[in-house]
Amino acid sequence: MDQAATVVAVIGGGPAGLMAAEVLAASGIAVTVFDAMPSVGRKFLLAGRGGLNLTHSETGDDFLSRYGARSSELAPMIDAFGPSALRDWAATLGIETFVGSSGRVFPREMKAAPLLRAWLARLRANGVKFAVRHRWLGWGQSPDASAQVLRFATPDGERSVTVSAIVLALGGGSWAKLGSDGAWVETLRAQGVSVAELRPANCGFDISGNEEDAQGWSTHFLERFGGAPVKSIAARCTDSLGHTYAHSGECMINATGIEGGLIYALSAPLRDTLAAHGEATLYLDLAPGRSLTRLTTDLARPRGSRSLASHLQGQAGIKGVKAGLLRECLPATALADPAQLAAGIKALPLRLRATRPLDEAISTAGGVRFEDTAPDLMLQAMPGVFCAGEMLDWEAPTGGYLLTACCASGRTAGQGVIDWLAACQR
Repeated sequence: MDQAATVVAVIGGGPAGLMAAEVLAASGIAVTVFDAMPSVGRKFLLAGRGGLNLTHSETGDDFLSRYGARSSELAPMIDAFGPSALRDWAATLGIETFVGSSGRVFPREMKAAPLLRAWLARLRANGVKFAVRHRWLGWGQSPDASAQVLRFATPDGERSVTVSAIVLALGGGSWAKLGSDGAWVETLRAQGVSVAELRPANCGFDISGNEEDAQGWSTHFLERFGGAPVKSIAARCTDSLGHTYAHSGECMINATGIEGGLIYALSAPLRDTLAAHGEATLYLDLAPGRSLTRLTTDLARPRGSRSLASHLQGQAGIKGVKAGLLRECLPATALADPAQLAAGIKALPLRLRATRPLDEAISTAGGVRFEDTAPDLMLQAMPGVFCAGEMLDWEAPTGGYLLTACCASGRTAGQGVIDWLAACQR
């Protein structure tokens, strides 16, 4: 690597960092991407293992609403590089995309690796250099006010690199083994940058058992249904401010509680309610296609000699893991009363006691506060230092929204560097 030729350092080789590098290289700026891992894009590849969800077909206000309280800050970036632009960009790499039945957008091959290979090849052809196994340690002493010295730990010992500008795209705090370990938080706080606490987003939850002081599922339930999907259900919760959130989909029983797409969609209000009150309740509708009135009438029909399991299946279509959940979460008196049983089917309470650890979460909430950045994502406390991607203080549900905002913010930061360097030369 010719360090002397590097004008801009991009630290972090995920989608946000690679997008920043692409914008910079297209303007003829010498850029090197530094990453702590042996190769770049590791979390991106993991996200695409089950079919890369590139973006979502929603547009306009519907799309922006998925970013909640940070919609206004992200709006200019996504307006400049939103779902349609991201699909067009993929097409320039030879990656054809399609819209799935859920509205999510996928590459035709359903894999992340072909896109990443094509992207890296184009970046290298445009002059982008890569320095892997370089763990960023912070800043060193610079003899020149117009330059910044970066310190890196490498297999060959510590080394310093002098650059004119920096894009930090270090990710959040989840999946540390892939490089996003949140170690940058204290480094930036030491420089006077305001960083909101990193919290799990799109995460699973541990449950409280029914017996006093019990935690988690019973041994009997786990032996039968651990790892089982719970399909075709709806869920709702109410946050600490009294706002109600509801989604439909499916989830999965795990060793300590519950996870999966339906749970991830509600993870932000559930997490915040837990933080505010120490507990949260999630209500599952196990039969969203049937009304409470109909269920009550059907379950009140004479059961005769049939078992409760046969009665539930015959009158309510409830069997397997759904029937197991009813037995796990409702008292015996409710199981024996048609009205209470029907109410339990429509609003089965799961008492949550904790989020799963940050490192297990799909993504991270918290990070560098937008109030500490300019619109071009330059840190107000540190001229020439820009932030992008998941290390900024925003969150979004799965479904393509995460990747879109990472790419859009990377492009914004890259353009910000270009404009700032041009202003410095005037």
